[in-house]
Amino acid sequence: TDKDKIMVLGGGPNRIGQGIEFDYCCVHASLALREDGYETIMVNCNPETVSTDYDTSDRLYFEPVTLEDVLSIARVEKPKGVIVQYGGQTPLKLARALEAAGVPIIGTSPDAIDRAEDRERFQAAVDRLGLLQPENATVTTME
Repeated sequence: TDKDKIMVLGGGPNRIGQGIEFDYCCVHASLALREDGYETIMVNCNPETVSTDYDTSDRLYFEPVTLEDVLSIARVEKPKGVIVQYGGQTPLKLARALEAAGVPIIGTSPDAIDRAEDRERFQAAVDRLGLLQPENATVTTME
């Protein structure tokens, strides 16, 4: 089509302790993007999720959420952007490498993801903002 394409990365297989909230977010992102006039592309490999239903997005790639597979899909589809923040840790961990490969990340930037995930960077941001937080520290040895 002549519509801009946006790719949403799902969470892949569910893991113990990982809820279905990631799938819920991916589905609603796809529906909202479609409503805004974009062609939506969902990448996920979990048959138990709503995001892999054929009518949730315009295109479904039932493929592993790996760097190799996502890059391959991006080369074919040429999306205007890829959204990684709704699928949980699996797509979040791909953000930097996708950006380095020239794939446009939209929404939460890879640096913002790292800042939230890195406890020391997060603590520094909280301190800079003057927000209260419990005492904490990062340790690297048992001593």
